[in-house]
Amino acid sequence: MPSERRGKRIDSLPEWAKRFAEEYGAKDLEDRNDVFFGALIDRRSGLRKDDLIKLLIDARALRAEEDPWVRGMLLATSRNAVEILDENGEYRSIARDVIVEVRLVTHLRKSYIEDDELLTFEKEDLRRRSNVHEQAERQADGGSDDSHLWG
Repeated sequence: MPSERRGKRIDSLPEWAKRFAEEYGAKDLEDRNDVFFGALIDRRSGLRKDDLIKLLIDARALRAEEDPWVRGMLLATSRNAVEILDENGEYRSIARDVIVEVRLVTHLRKSYIEDDELLTFEKEDLRRRSNVHEQAERQADGGSDDSHLWG
């Protein structure tokens, strides 16, 4: 049994995915493979920010003439929605309730732990959110910043 899924070459991708990969500046996708087998510590799988994906939408949520497949680059996920930049360059937020299937076309980024840029972004985003939260608390308290005082 092979230890990893074979990476895709850019020229083997569908046209819409090739456009994304070229605009993204991806040169080689071989080191972006998922690893499903082997030592647990070495396994890497799952969706990542900037992945090229296809979503199958429940036909009941669409008009009869609409294509049930949505193709694009994953921007973000939340508890209720998946946000993508679709193949036409439009931002779309799709409710998880209507998604039947998610297919990974290819990863454009390294796995989460190996991606220094993404880890730096997450750290800065956490710091920014903390600052916004503190500012909101100060404004909710009428502008006083005495929450650190005792008594």
